[in-house]
Amino acid sequence: MFATPDESHRGSPHQPAGCPLPGIVAAFTPRLAEFAFEPGFVAAVDQHVAQLRELLYAQGPELLPLTVGRAELSEYAQGFLDALTEIGWREPVGYDFAVHRLTAICWLVREQGLLPA
Repeated sequence: MFATPDESHRGSPHQPAGCPLPGIVAAFTPRLAEFAFEPGFVAAVDQHVAQLRELLYAQGPELLPLTVGRAELSEYAQGFLDALTEIGWREPVGYDFAVHRLTAICWLVREQGLLPA
């Protein structure tokens, strides 16, 4: 199945209760290892990262990567997971749009340090 909010996580000063990001990171971190031998997967995830940055922070053209905030990414991720639940999505063995998007979310969380260590 796909990542869901960590039910045991009741919230903390650093992470609100019900945040889907820990579940996504736990479920999709293993996919990051596939970057080493799947260049097409890397390219697809990179495109999803760029789309998420633009979607969450629609700003003018800049040369620096946009910083992604935890609250905005968490809200987006929850909506995305809700949509996947509505359609009955199951994580495939290979790749699809949802795997690319969820792996991109995982990558952004790790890259931006959005979860406490």
